[in-house]
Amino acid sequence: MKRFIYISLLSLSLGGAVASCDLDAPTISSLDSSTIFSTPVLAEAAVMAIHQSFGETNSYRGRYIPYYGINSDVEWINNMSAASIPDAGKYDLVTYSATPTNTQMNTDNNAYAKFYEAIERANQAIVGLRTYGNIGTNEELTYLLGEILTLRAVVYLDLVKGWGDVPARFEPISSETLYIGRSDRDTIYKHLLTDLKEAEAYVPWPNGSAVTKSTERVNKAFVKGLRARVALYAGGYSQRADGVRLSDDPELSQTAMYTIARDECLDIIESGTCTLGSFMENFQKLCKDDVTAGGESLWEIPFSAGRGRVLYTFGVKHQSKDQYTEQAQGGINGPLPTLFYDYDVEDVRRDITCVPYEWGTAVNGIAKQQLRSLKSWCFGKLRYEWMTRTVTSTNDDGINWQYMRLADVYLMAAEAINALSGPSEAAPYLKTVLDRALPAAKVSSYMSAATASKDAFFNAIVDQRAFEFAGESLRKADLIRWNLLKTKLDEAKTKMTQLANLEGAYADLPTKLYYQTAADGESLTIYGLNHGDTDEAGAALGYESNTDWISTSKLPQDLIDVLYVKDPNQNQYWPIWQFFIDSSNGMLSNN
Repeated sequence: MKRFIYISLLSLSLGGAVASCDLDAPTISSLDSSTIFSTPVLAEAAVMAIHQSFGETNSYRGRYIPYYGINSDVEWINNMSAASIPDAGKYDLVTYSATPTNTQMNTDNNAYAKFYEAIERANQAIVGLRTYGNIGTNEELTYLLGEILTLRAVVYLDLVKGWGDVPARFEPISSETLYIGRSDRDTIYKHLLTDLKEAEAYVPWPNGSAVTKSTERVNKAFVKGLRARVALYAGGYSQRADGVRLSDDPELSQTAMYTIARDECLDIIESGTCTLGSFMENFQKLCKDDVTAGGESLWEIPFSAGRGRVLYTFGVKHQSKDQYTEQAQGGINGPLPTLFYDYDVEDVRRDITCVPYEWGTAVNGIAKQQLRSLKSWCFGKLRYEWMTRTVTSTNDDGINWQYMRLADVYLMAAEAINALSGPSEAAPYLKTVLDRALPAAKVSSYMSAATASKDAFFNAIVDQRAFEFAGESLRKADLIRWNLLKTKLDEAKTKMTQLANLEGAYADLPTKLYYQTAADGESLTIYGLNHGDTDEAGAALGYESNTDWISTSKLPQDLIDVLYVKDPNQNQYWPIWQFFIDSSNGMLSNN
């Protein structure tokens, strides 16, 4: 059940800029802090106020989730027009060419503003709970402190992922701190690691209390998983003022950070409080609004039914209102056209992640599947047809954003243990993820090759995180921390060129797809998607065929070239938007 209590705090300053809420409500300042933060039901409203900041129009909902992490070597924004780049808007955000005056972001209520709104709300609540919450004695208020420390860490981690060095605000704004400059991200990372360590002691495991029965509320498994993720980012590479490098802070050494990631992930796995289940089941539960804790989902950004554009952005495209939805949307972001062909043909993740079709225009309310184009595949992890309610909003679908799932914990554990101890000790954690994806014989063969050396195992982790998390916006940050961003984007460009020309690994594919409507009257049966399929065999089936599925006209070089426009290693982060630079009293810049 999705529940929201909206409380807006006093207007807050973001480096001198004032942000306001999209929704009006009584201010927390109209009540006495000692009453609010000593009363669980009132203090809980502070959590919901942070959720409100997540869900507002230009926050996670409409700006960060659709654009952060796109483009990578496995995902991009569909149907880009090379001729329209630069466009000063959404395409610039994803092609590593954003400017401070970007039209999607340079407003007083965009994601950057709303993240700091959430942080200020969290800061005020943390002070209130520490002062009046009887922490350590009152279980409900102690939990809320742990939850709010965690939510603040979520926002700060995403701020650093999006903008690099940003102002560090861990206390409520005062007249003395109204204008502050950027802080070194290492300071922020260390603060988050400390906060999350504290929060671990305050929140129960999944299903350890009434509140942690829901994946919309923070639990110990998520706190530990988030701390592991922070550690991997802190110990990895990133663009800094003097180039792309590791941190020079000894507290954030790779060994220290891998140790934290290993220990936290093993605690989660050994707790037995979460289970993987099947790959498809995880996403079906997400689409069905099933927020029962204890499965694969560790925590989700909650959206009410009338908010959130997750399926709208990442779902299978529906051209019109039909038997599954009253919202004609989906298919905005999708997998690179090479991704499907890079999976093993028996990998169950392939056909769930990469979908070559959309739902066409409905006739008498019923739509059928029809082919998309090679350059605009859909992600299939999210589907209107898996929902148990009908989306009626034009722009919002209410599907939660799954922020972390258990497969990530297993693969983080595998990566960290390999770095610290080698592939033999790390192997079981990679194998667990592969066991549900591939037949046993192929898993055995793959693991034999992967465990040949530390480097081989690391490369397997790089590949498997691509296959496992495509469409979940984790890839860009992974490539950055591995110092592989430009390397992998260049590789993706080369592979797309080879695909368009049916060369290299793609030389054994047919030029056409052959298809017919299946017996159910709405889905497609398709031949020609597998390596080794031939046009001759396809033509013999007597199916319909498209003129050409794979060609340089279907995947033109100018489109391939704009996977990135500027050097991604010099543009790993968005600039701080001009609105905030101008309002910062000279404290902020994009140097």
